[in-house]
Amino acid sequence: MVTDFLFFNLNTKIMKVSVWDTYVNRKDGRTMHFDIIAPEEIKDASVIHDYGKAYLNTKGEQGQSLTSKECRFCHVETLRPEWEKSIKSQGYYILEMENCD
Repeated sequence: MVTDFLFFNLNTKIMKVSVWDTYVNRKDGRTMHFDIIAPEEIKDASVIHDYGKAYLNTKGEQGQSLTSKECRFCHVETLRPEWEKSIKSQGYYILEMENCD
């Protein structure tokens, strides 16, 4: 189970995370730019897309397209302390960049 693996990794020395670069067309025509950050072990893009859709729901942007066209793997990096709580509680962190208001 991903959650069990996630908690195991968060208790080890260094956790690596994958950064998924995401651009979604908002209902008002602007483009939202955000990164979905999740444990690097999660390779299934549909899981990452579900994380992005859950985030869009919190922004009133439910129903907007979020597929491999809008969201792509970018790189792996070391977990930052400011992301850890969110990743521990929900499995991912959203780094808002543009038009995420």
